[in-house]
Amino acid sequence: MFSRTLNQTHQLSKSLGTFVAGEVKGVPSKKSLVARTMSSQATYEFETLKVTSPEEYVKHVELNRPKKLNAMNTAFWNDMIDCFRKLAVDPECRVVILSGAGRMFTAGMDYKDNEALRTALSDKEVSRKAVALNQSLLHMQTSYTVLETCNKPVIAAIHNACIGGGIDMASATDIRYCTSDAWFQIKEIDIGLAADLGTLQRFPKIIGNDSLCRELVYTARKFTPEEAKHMGFISRIFPDKDAMMAASIELAKTIASKSPVAVQGSKVNLVYSRDHTVQEGLDYMVTWNSAMLQSEDTAKAVMGMMAKETPIFSKL
Repeated sequence: MFSRTLNQTHQLSKSLGTFVAGEVKGVPSKKSLVARTMSSQATYEFETLKVTSPEEYVKHVELNRPKKLNAMNTAFWNDMIDCFRKLAVDPECRVVILSGAGRMFTAGMDYKDNEALRTALSDKEVSRKAVALNQSLLHMQTSYTVLETCNKPVIAAIHNACIGGGIDMASATDIRYCTSDAWFQIKEIDIGLAADLGTLQRFPKIIGNDSLCRELVYTARKFTPEEAKHMGFISRIFPDKDAMMAASIELAKTIASKSPVAVQGSKVNLVYSRDHTVQEGLDYMVTWNSAMLQSEDTAKAVMGMMAKETPIFSKL
């Protein structure tokens, strides 16, 4: 089976020889020209977010309302959707780091600038309020779901406070790092509502402890980075923000060096399998890899492994 796969890979690599050689010699393929055109059209200018590129194929999205402790306002929901939908199709992006500027990651909801809260407290007729709230909440949920549906892995780098909506947001990312001064709180119970932007749906599946999840949700108590790591919400703790950001960038560089076909396919199938039965996940995987095993990335990766060389993968 393996030898047959290698033979197929060899034949595939031969058929790709002209393409690869042209790439090495600086002759861009039609595919790469299209990718560059798409990339040149991507602009990342937002009211509440700052987007930079610390390394090749790595984008850093920073919550950028430091004077408001990165509280999430009406503009934020729009910015998140626009930003991550652009990142999802940007060939210059393979990995995203998500962090917060200033004193903390995020204080959660901005209650002074929140369309849903204004609607809930308005004097509109109840059914009309319900319709308006339905639309607002769906929009706000989408602003976090785009982290999950973005096919690029998202690394959350959390320092100091991660409150309320911050837990909703972090729960939709792929990997979570934090600093030793970080603290977490599922705050919604304390303001008279059930968390409605993803915590109750994603957080239990992340930590795998139903009793602890319900304790944190029902009491709104703060929990420490050590507790967050022990329950599986956080994977690594760092002494300060500088150390965390350096490690996050290094991790992102490593992921970005891998085949984008393989990495993005892995994310898509991890999310799909989490929400489906094992057999459904296996069936979906067969369909996915029936196409993706024909990728040039497979040939490059196998040939690189055999030659003990690091392959260079084309933009996707």
